[in-house]
Amino acid sequence: TAPPQVTPKPQPLVATGNWTTELVQLAKTAELKKHSLTLQLHTANIVAAHNTLEQKDKTIQDIKEQKNRLDSERARLLNALAEINADRDKVDLLEASITRECADLRQQIQTLQEGEYAIAKADVDRLRAELGQPPLPPLQTKLDEKTSQYLRDRRVNGEKRTVSDSQPDQPNTTKRPRGRPKGSKNRGGKAGGNAPSGSAST
Repeated sequence: TAPPQVTPKPQPLVATGNWTTELVQLAKTAELKKHSLTLQLHTANIVAAHNTLEQKDKTIQDIKEQKNRLDSERARLLNALAEINADRDKVDLLEASITRECADLRQQIQTLQEGEYAIAKADVDRLRAELGQPPLPPLQTKLDEKTSQYLRDRRVNGEKRTVSDSQPDQPNTTKRPRGRPKGSKNRGGKAGGNAPSGSAST
């Protein structure tokens, strides 16, 4: 019988070099990549936030400039409003003063009409009647005539102002035919040429 074959036993692998150091390096490299990616992500977020911050800072500056312009405009309008209010107060005081003066004048007129004027007119009308003359017309008639004359004068003055305002436009209409002098001279020349013949015929 053939002798049994003996299979050789596998030899154990023997590590060559410092493999522990290499494993540590690989682990550190993987960890470095991981932290590098995290750092890049945070860096990108910080840059984006910084850009947003710059834009918002610029927007704030624009808003401040616009606010300053609005404040200046508001101050100008408030000053103008204060001047208008002051002028309005002056006008109100003037109106009140003139109104009081008008009331005083009306009171004086009524007092004179009902007192000294009425007595004087009664004496005049009585004496005129004794002399065969008609009585004087009522005072209101004279006042109405004066009012009518005042209104007529105002209307005439208004028409004069209207005419004077429209006069500056007239020189423009007279200046328009300035392009005709040559033609008029030609006509004049023709007329002048005919003039001797006319004088000759006479």
